Amino acid sequence: MAANRWLATGNYFTSYQEEQRIFFTHLDRSVFMVFIALLFLWPYFFTLSNKYMLVIDNILIAMVAILGLNLVTGFAGLISIGHAAFVGVGAYTVASFARVLGDSHVVVTHFWPLLILLAGCTGAVFGAIVGLPALRLKHLYLAIATLSFQMIFTWTINFMRFFDQGQTISVGRVFWFFGKVARKQHYLFWYYVALILVIGIGLMIRNLMRTKYGRCLVAVRDNDRAADAMGMHPGLTKVYAFAVGGFIAGVAGALHAYLYRGVGIESFSLHESITYLAMAIVGGLGTLHGAFWGPVAIKMLDLQVEHLAEVAGEMLPANMNLATALRPLTFGLVIVLFLMFEPRGIANWWRIVRSYTKLWPFRY
Repeated sequence: MAANRWLATGNYFTSYQEEQRIFFTHLDRSVFMVFIALLFLWPYFFTLSNKYMLVIDNILIAMVAILGLNLVTGFAGLISIGHAAFVGVGAYTVASFARVLGDSHVVVTHFWPLLILLAGCTGAVFGAIVGLPALRLKHLYLAIATLSFQMIFTWTINFMRFFDQGQTISVGRVFWFFGKVARKQHYLFWYYVALILVIGIGLMIRNLMRTKYGRCLVAVRDNDRAADAMGMHPGLTKVYAFAVGGFIAGVAGALHAYLYRGVGIESFSLHESITYLAMAIVGGLGTLHGAFWGPVAIKMLDLQVEHLAEVAGEMLPANMNLATALRPLTFGLVIVLFLMFEPRGIANWWRIVRSYTKLWPFRY
């Protein structure tokens, strides 16, 4: 490594341990720690309404879900069109306990961290089951298999009385060390919970990609036959990619259930699966920080389109429902533009900016 660990102008590695560092320089580590501290401290200095706190919470939960989808589609190269179903499995795991025991039962309200972990494990089980076709299928055929799981999940929830046929199942308000989380602190509380999970899962995936198991995912994605010749098992690698992605999606679903204090099938439809896939594409497939940029971009786009529809609705006739047409139009347009002009997503912009700042004042 370069002698100056604060302002290294190049990567001069002398061992594999140095190459596998999470932070290549002390400056990178310091900036990261300051940024994390700001994320934890800003609510004490700036007060936002519940509406905007809900938007921020949704962005963080979407980040958790996209971390799982990016592991499956980005790093392992497996197209998943039913990711919202995996998120729904986690949400309905919490809803099942609330329905059987009662929405205000001590297990639901006091032992919510264990329920979130259990929801993740349930998502991992379903992810491994859905990943079994990956032993024989790939590309478009595997995508159709994940789409089938989405349809089966939606049909099961809509037609089972246990799940109220897709109607909302209430989930009680949780307790913390200081008692029940008050209504005014509800969104702020889950902001911190979701933020901790985003940081923890992000570091987990970063460390996973440094191990042989993470490298197997990339090797199978690039050339599964070559990976098989080198001693890897492409089928089992794909199955465990689905299992880990399902675990992370299940955690996101449990967070969704507790944040909204209820679970309904409309939050886990095929449209949501396409939205998750769009977030991964816009953020940047195969990159860790792409899972952070994508949800922010799509959620902010939804807000701006909503405001634009409100303004245009005041100027146009009442019989023209502009919001219904404008949201899918802009949504599809953004995806097409990114696929045409920036297939590597916003993560590539971030890479260019970082390279420029490291080389400044020299030319990029």
